[in-house]
Amino acid sequence: MEKINLTEEQNFELEKQWEILSRGSVEIIPEDEFKQKLAISIKENRPLKIKLGLDPSAPDIHVGHTVPLQKLRQFQNQGHVVQLVIGDFTGRIGDPTGKSETRKQLTDEQVKENAETYVKQLFKILDPNKTEVRFNSEWLAPLNFADVVKLAATMTVARMLERDDFEKRFKANQSISIHEFFYPLMQGYDSVALQSDVEIGGTDQKFNLLMGRQLQKEFNLDQQVIMTLPLIEGLDGVQKMSKSLGNYIGIDEEPNQIYGKAMSIPDELMTKYYKLVTDLPHQEVMDMVTGLENGSVHPRDAKMKIAYTLVRMYQGEQAAIEAENHFKTVFQNRDLPDDIPVIQLDQSSLDNGEIWIVKLLVELGLVPSNGEGRRMVQQGAVKINGEKFEEVDGKIIPENEMIIQVGKRKFAKLEMK
Repeated sequence: MEKINLTEEQNFELEKQWEILSRGSVEIIPEDEFKQKLAISIKENRPLKIKLGLDPSAPDIHVGHTVPLQKLRQFQNQGHVVQLVIGDFTGRIGDPTGKSETRKQLTDEQVKENAETYVKQLFKILDPNKTEVRFNSEWLAPLNFADVVKLAATMTVARMLERDDFEKRFKANQSISIHEFFYPLMQGYDSVALQSDVEIGGTDQKFNLLMGRQLQKEFNLDQQVIMTLPLIEGLDGVQKMSKSLGNYIGIDEEPNQIYGKAMSIPDELMTKYYKLVTDLPHQEVMDMVTGLENGSVHPRDAKMKIAYTLVRMYQGEQAAIEAENHFKTVFQNRDLPDDIPVIQLDQSSLDNGEIWIVKLLVELGLVPSNGEGRRMVQQGAVKINGEKFEEVDGKIIPENEMIIQVGKRKFAKLEMK
């Protein structure tokens, strides 16, 4: 690999960018090429093109999605340009990564609607002046059948079956549709069309990211470097954050919801959340992590800092102040016993993430029967997180550390399992 001669000042800039941009990544493949690309960028005063592909299969962005977006913002802060690829064409297939069966294809209308919502939310994090938003139908839709055959000829079935999800489905004799093989090819072709320098994604996207690198080589282009980032567990502390599992914090949710959900982040995940989803300065993050480890920072105070930061990032400073005041008023200043029993609630009790309030009271052992539960709700004797709940037929979305109260003496703190 050719050595790039830099001045002392340029070398200092190189080391600074390397330290910031590599921080928090799981893998950089290959590292030496990434450093060389940075060196050339600095020497030639030419920004790198950093690609992130988004498959608009759902319209809302949650905190888990922001891990790569925060990394993109770091690239922008160092002067580089983000290529945000909205997979309006690939979204019609759906990314098979991690799926045990063929995904339902989206309609053009669904993809368009989801993409519009995505873009609006993305600019809560990214600098629009340093972001190129592209839709991959721009270069994928014009391909004719001969082009598609040529593209397919660059990859073998054996190589495709190296993917963990395809391999498992093949061994389990579950169907794999031919069109699913085209998803990684199309995502890889995005990198060819955009001549990307770096592509980032979660660890579960490694196969797709490497496909872009391989296809660029097939088309005689400079190969992109890939950077994988960690996946973040949701509020249950176990599963990857997902809206379908109900363990998420949405960046477009109401400020009080964001704050309250952040307060239920499991203690053992706080360090990960601080490092991956906040925009706090690196030294402040490390001081907080050290404080949590040596006990000088109380976990409650650390969670309040995360909660405030997330609301401030996505809803503004004033909203963060109001959400924190609301939390203190509802949760901290009320007369609650110190020994509230923690009662586990199984996810199987939920219907689409919700549960009927009366059923919840029975499940938690706070009332002996549905009839008694109805009566207590009607009498205004039921409170959820300190606020009266008076809808007899109402449903709630249960969350970790949610406090349910019946009358003056019966309490339960939820723990989802």
